Amino acid sequence: MVRVTTTNRREVLRAGAGLVAGGALAAGCGAGQAAPSHAADSAPPSASPFGHRTAGASASGAGTAPAPRAYPGQPAQITHGPRSRPEVALTFHGQGDPGIAHKLLDTAEKHGSHLTVLAVGTWLDEHPDIARRILDGGHDLGNHTQRHISVNTLAEADARKEITDCADRLKRLTGSIGTWFRPSRAPTASPLVARLARAVGYPHVLSYDVDSLDYTRPGAAAVTRKVLAEVRGGSVVSLHFGYPDTVAALPDLLHELDRRALRAVTTTELLS
Repeated sequence: MVRVTTTNRREVLRAGAGLVAGGALAAGCGAGQAAPSHAADSAPPSASPFGHRTAGASASGAGTAPAPRAYPGQPAQITHGPRSRPEVALTFHGQGDPGIAHKLLDTAEKHGSHLTVLAVGTWLDEHPDIARRILDGGHDLGNHTQRHISVNTLAEADARKEITDCADRLKRLTGSIGTWFRPSRAPTASPLVARLARAVGYPHVLSYDVDSLDYTRPGAAAVTRKVLAEVRGGSVVSLHFGYPDTVAALPDLLHELDRRALRAVTTTELLS
């Protein structure tokens, strides 16, 4: 495990985290909603000032984290990568017990795999060191709104604030607003939320084509079976930090992906 070891680094991270806000364990974001078609219009490059690397160092002193980028030919709401590639992206909604998050990150790294973490802003407020831990492990880090509420149902000003507040946390902690945005409490963004995300600097919304349903606490074996029954080359899988079932399922899931000659990579790598 990569640890933040210097006193100065800890102090800067704490100072950049802002006020601590309460939050519950991550709940499933996709219940009762259909996944989008992959054949959507391509997203235009962002004109936001956030949509590029910023000068200077991040809060941890380790350099600016990667910024969002546009992927020509990909839809505005991405559900999967190229089906011809022997790779999949395991994406995690970032909230809950940080000890579980560390176990999942450690397991992936020991296996030589990398994850995509969509972090909730209040979680970053409570555990600011986790942002650099994720990046130092070679994983993608993105925005999953500030409070993990149903962003698609909010008024425009409130939805914008949910996106920008989390982006602000990420920027203060890492120097970047993160590489991806995923709406909370829904597998896809409404047209309004997708537009607001682009304005903040995210050219694409990251959805998924495989829902593990781990947030329903079905047991590790059920999580593994659900993913393996649906996953194929290019898949983007939705999983969650905060659930012991997911920790127990990940080793078997990675082993079976290996057996099928599918590598678990970041979403950035999957689409690059």
